[in-house]
Amino acid sequence: MPSTFFGLNIGASALSTFQTSINTTANNISNVQTQGYTRQTTSVESTTALRVTARYGSIGTGVQATEITQERDLYYDIKYRGNNSSLGLYEQKLYYQSQIEDFFKDDSTQNGFSTIFSNMFNSLDTLSNNNADESVRNQFINQSQILCTYFNSLSTSLSSLQEDVNEEIKSQVQDVNAISEKIALLNKEINSIEVRGGHANELRDERANLLDDLSKIVSVETTEYEVQNTNGDNLGGTVFTVIINGQVLVDGNDYRTLECVSQNYNNNQNDIDGLYHIVWSDTGMNFAATTTSASGSLKALFETRDGNNNFALGGTITKVTSQTVTIQNPNVTNINALDIAQRGQFTVGNVSYKYDGWTAEVDADGNITSYTFNLKETLDDEFVINGTLNDKYLTCGEAVTGMGIPYYQQQMNEFLRNFMQMFNDIERTGEDLDGNPMSSFFTAITATGIEYNFDDWAKDKETGKFVQQTIGNAGTYTIGSNSHAAAHYNTYYMLTAATAAVNTKSIGNPRYFATTKDTVNGTEAADLMDQLKKLQNDVTMFRGDGASAFLETMLSDITVDTQKSQIFFSNYSNLEEAVGKQRMSVSGVDEDEEALNLIKFQNAYNMASKVISVMSEMYDRLINETGV
Repeated sequence: MPSTFFGLNIGASALSTFQTSINTTANNISNVQTQGYTRQTTSVESTTALRVTARYGSIGTGVQATEITQERDLYYDIKYRGNNSSLGLYEQKLYYQSQIEDFFKDDSTQNGFSTIFSNMFNSLDTLSNNNADESVRNQFINQSQILCTYFNSLSTSLSSLQEDVNEEIKSQVQDVNAISEKIALLNKEINSIEVRGGHANELRDERANLLDDLSKIVSVETTEYEVQNTNGDNLGGTVFTVIINGQVLVDGNDYRTLECVSQNYNNNQNDIDGLYHIVWSDTGMNFAATTTSASGSLKALFETRDGNNNFALGGTITKVTSQTVTIQNPNVTNINALDIAQRGQFTVGNVSYKYDGWTAEVDADGNITSYTFNLKETLDDEFVINGTLNDKYLTCGEAVTGMGIPYYQQQMNEFLRNFMQMFNDIERTGEDLDGNPMSSFFTAITATGIEYNFDDWAKDKETGKFVQQTIGNAGTYTIGSNSHAAAHYNTYYMLTAATAAVNTKSIGNPRYFATTKDTVNGTEAADLMDQLKKLQNDVTMFRGDGASAFLETMLSDITVDTQKSQIFFSNYSNLEEAVGKQRMSVSGVDEDEEALNLIKFQNAYNMASKVISVMSEMYDRLINETGV
């Protein structure tokens, strides 16, 4: 049977239990403004009843606090982090797309494309009436230089932005590594506490906050299961796993890290050198940052840095030697639209190969019929003899979703090549003011000071066909350095927004510009001017429109893309707020609710105290006032 003083034990258990409940409530109230804090509750249950040899059979022994747990709903965590990844994706995209949009905005000032382009043709119109006046010629040449400088500046701005994005990729990889290490350490600490039956609530909060931060960078999935022996008995503790973009990052106490490796090749012609790609430090395998299932700000950075609107040069392999791979039926036959790197890589199936240069074969109409890539490393004999690569599809570079920096660079290049080639083709049919044959007015000047005038890409004056060259094979153009052929660059491939320039000879001598086909007609003859002036609006130049509409076309691309990101960012922001409220309704601390709990537990504590007080009076009467 229970002790005479058993009632005191029951009251004391209530005092202890409700003291714990009050402490838990006080902890909730003190953390009401703590970011990421999860509301805690004390679980209370009656203690095991004491069996007695009495008619009623057993007697209650009081109450006990069994555990202090978190009020958290895994469903809302999953929803919140999934939405957070999408929010991070479009927030990052919107940030950089807004900057690209600012680059292309035309505010009708002297620095805007429309004004610069109009001024150039206005000067050309003035020149048509005063073509022997060297000051007027100088004015037109200067306006043409301003146009080239405009595109040079645009290209430089985009390249600088690409460099910024590249460095931010490295920074975010470092953040992922730091988070993975912290989560692994927390897993170990949490298990060391919970293996003894406790609950590491604060540590779990810290881990959950890290997962929230991680989910904004990459897609995050988590699993947690109990450690069991072969008989299925729980051994205490859990194994917590973090998966990012479908690949394991943290597995219990073990974690993996990512590494940024500078590429020694480019995917696109205007890419800056040293772009990072991400690999797993332990295996060296590529990290899937841009797959369909991936999300988060890291994916947005890659799409901004590498996005080429999901387009890459491709064709069917028709010939393989130990050092070359040739494709025919390419999907890019116009050299003006070409955007492959001078030195890069191509992929066949899932295998990548590096190349040091390439050759394009061109027909008399200027259409590319085949490409031959000069391999950086010699192929094994089995690839050549057995024809392992023959008839397979080759993809040069990488097709990356999104209108990123490479896309806008390529669009500018294509416009300039079309416009300047047409301008040059007209100029080449004429003579300068001194009666000498005119070469290209627009040229390409590289960073090393080499000037290309596209003599190897000129049309015959009579037939209008491309001249078959005598350098190397007829109609063959080699890009890059390799051991098989001399470097031969003098094509419009070398003309980009970064290299576009006015012929240095025209800059030094304004007489070196053709306004007529034959100066025998007189120095005032201007029969070429009408043809040149048509290039402003009357000739289809770029994506089915005239040259003056170039910027409108570009702005329509970036505006649509920016608005799309703005809409999605707004939608996911609203979803974050809605899911966050649902999440907080479960795990957040409500001051009014905690105040009510405080009063409730205080009353319970007071009642337990009253029980002890009553029992004390009873025992006092029993011991001191009851005698024999």
